[in-house]
Amino acid sequence: MVFLIVAAMLLINVVVVRLAERDLIRAKLDSGRLLVRAVEQNLTYFLQSGAGKLSQIREDLSFQKGISRLLTHGGFSDVVIIDAGGEKLFTTGAPREKEGKALSLARESVATGLPSHRFSGSTWGVIWLSQEDLLVSTPLQVGGSAIGGITVAGSLTPVYQSLRQSQKIILLYILLDALILVMVGIVLLSRIVVKPIHQLLKLTAEYKEGYMVPSFGEASKNEIGELSRSLKNMLKRLDDNKRELKDHIASLEMANQELKQAQDEIIRSEKLATVGRLAAGIAHEIGNPIGIVLGYLDLLESNDISKEEKRDYLKRIESEVNRINQIIRQLLDFSRPSSGKAEETAVHKIVTKTVDMFEPQPMMEDIDIHLELGAARDRVLADPNELQQVFLNIIMNAADALSVKDASGSEKKLVIKTENVGDAIRLHLSDNGPGIAEYEIAHIFDPFFTTKDPGKGTGLGLSVCYRIVEGLGGGIRAESTQGGGMTLVITLPLMNHKEKRGHD
Repeated sequence: MVFLIVAAMLLINVVVVRLAERDLIRAKLDSGRLLVRAVEQNLTYFLQSGAGKLSQIREDLSFQKGISRLLTHGGFSDVVIIDAGGEKLFTTGAPREKEGKALSLARESVATGLPSHRFSGSTWGVIWLSQEDLLVSTPLQVGGSAIGGITVAGSLTPVYQSLRQSQKIILLYILLDALILVMVGIVLLSRIVVKPIHQLLKLTAEYKEGYMVPSFGEASKNEIGELSRSLKNMLKRLDDNKRELKDHIASLEMANQELKQAQDEIIRSEKLATVGRLAAGIAHEIGNPIGIVLGYLDLLESNDISKEEKRDYLKRIESEVNRINQIIRQLLDFSRPSSGKAEETAVHKIVTKTVDMFEPQPMMEDIDIHLELGAARDRVLADPNELQQVFLNIIMNAADALSVKDASGSEKKLVIKTENVGDAIRLHLSDNGPGIAEYEIAHIFDPFFTTKDPGKGTGLGLSVCYRIVEGLGGGIRAESTQGGGMTLVITLPLMNHKEKRGHD
């Protein structure tokens, strides 16, 4: 503020000096014109009084004294008079250069018949360089006829000296005014701007979420006061909005929890449906080894068998019982509730375990499962039980699709292939079944969408797979053409070293 006030005052000083300089030079010019007219009248009196001719003015002492008095009173120092032919008749003895300029201007006035003026030279003015000399010229006319020309010349240095003296007084007043304005400005700014701004800063610094906005009394009615009131209103609205936002967040968290529970229920229900289908197949498969066990027990009841035969029968019974136990154990392990906790999981192990579970199933009786587990890295961060459910649902869908394949057709095949793509493992699960139409591919992951006959599917299997894979940060997509088989491509992010250390 001090800088701006001082700069403005100095600018005012420059403008005032410039205007004063212009006015004083204009007054000097008017004085020169009057002086030229006075010399012209003096010369006219000299000629009309019969005191002498124009060519004799150089010898007339009274004329010279009269010219000197006029120059002194007019503030000019030199005069040049010429005749109509441009010849010099009278001069006060100015320096050669200045006299030459005066003669040139006088001859110009005689030639044009018009008065004129000219500035020459340069000298230091008040603030900048200015003109040094002023020359004023006019034609000499006696009795209405032009008889010559006259030029008076004077220095502008006295003008600049006078201005410099005046400028000292102007600068003194400017500094005094600037001091007064600065003091008044500081007081006013402190009351109107600085103090209210400090209060606003204190208000924002002391504001805490959930606390009442501190009050600083009634704000002024200027812009700062309006800003203060607006800030207080904004902080109040902010508190209200935060409370509403917390309520919405709590509501959303509750809704999200309910949604997650619903999704978990869907996964569990689909899992139970899968367990039911597997149990139905296992029941048939268990019947054969039970019949074998019963047959060997009947043989053991006979007394006509040797000890070695008894030992062989017991080993066979044990083998069949272990087979039954393994089949039931696999189903029980899968049907057990999932922990929901992600852990380091080997994808190849889960795939192999899932394929083994399907081995005794009648639905897989004439289906050739071919494994091409080519991925060098297969460790992912996932819940093993959920990952197995994904593979179970996909393999079961493939088995259902292959079950409707024409019996006279080619061999029924399911190929499971893995590969590493960057920091991920990609699985291709491909069957050579009938496939599905292209317009249906976009909907196969929608809940309750199914291409199976009514009563043979819930339409939740692939939807559950999509939800589980997406939750693991991976992706799943389908590739199929009508009559060209079906391929499901699953991409899962590999477990990096940082995740391993965090898990350990």
